[in-house]
Amino acid sequence: MIDLSQTSLWVSLASITFNPLFWNIAARQEYHTHWITRLIGDKRKGCYTLAATIFSLGLIRDTLFKRAMMDQPSWALLAHPTVQLISFVLFALGMLLVVSSTYILGITGTFLGDYFGILMDSRVTGFPFNVVENPMYVGSTLSFLGSSLWYGRPAGILVTAYVWLIYSIALQYEGPFTTMIYSKRASNNKEQNEQPLKQRKKKL
Repeated sequence: MIDLSQTSLWVSLASITFNPLFWNIAARQEYHTHWITRLIGDKRKGCYTLAATIFSLGLIRDTLFKRAMMDQPSWALLAHPTVQLISFVLFALGMLLVVSSTYILGITGTFLGDYFGILMDSRVTGFPFNVVENPMYVGSTLSFLGSSLWYGRPAGILVTAYVWLIYSIALQYEGPFTTMIYSKRASNNKEQNEQPLKQRKKKL
């Protein structure tokens, strides 16, 4: 039910692997060296440029995934109306999580603005973050699964599992690094608030 000899399948997996690897490396280098900001001339425009690049790579990834599914054997059982309904619900739910999280975070909040020094004022706790901790990644994975069932390709289920594996690995790097950025800001703010108090004590 899965044709591993198809080059398109491996190309799709390579794209799925490359995307989070790219944005993590690019964003971390921006944080340490500000290379995108220096290249573009402005940190906000730099973040928008990275966002456009990540979005474009996502479109390419999705195109390669669809092409890979078309080259894979179908399974008649997945063509059942009930499965098709489930696939639609999963895809719609996935897109709801992705779109709603993008809306509440904004472009800079969604596309690694904190690596550019564009930080959120406070932690977002509303929907969809009050439902799942990482709605972008969960939503994307659900969309892959929904699409796989819709196409009726068992290979898509395998690819979906790989997508979640890659996202899980990415989160192991992104989560602690983002926490460090905000902890550093909190520490700097605390030091700034303490300085006037120390100066007043010296005068006394």
